[in-house]
Amino acid sequence: MGIATMTVNNYQKCIDECNRCTQACYECFEACINEPDLNNRRSCVKMLIECAKMCEMSASIMSMNGQFAKEHCKMCATACDSCAKECEMFTDEHCKKCAQECRTCADECRRMSTM
Repeated sequence: MGIATMTVNNYQKCIDECNRCTQACYECFEACINEPDLNNRRSCVKMLIECAKMCEMSASIMSMNGQFAKEHCKMCATACDSCAKECEMFTDEHCKKCAQECRTCADECRRMSTM
């Protein structure tokens, strides 16, 4: 059930996954910029922010029951898949956990985009 209304019931699981993924990406970003091999992580760090922003926008569009919610969820799934792939290149626990959250979000966004 939505927080203020019941109009987003169909989207709630995806909204929740997008919010979890956003948080995981920002946490991983913070951890990555403090790693000694930051120079090797440039592409990953950039993708973390792009993915987090995509997830934030997807959650917002679904919350307002926007007309492009499904299309945005499809793009979000692509961004999450790319971010997971980047994170999986590193062995840090924060990168592994972030990749897992990204994969979960991508799966839910794909499901949402075909409803």
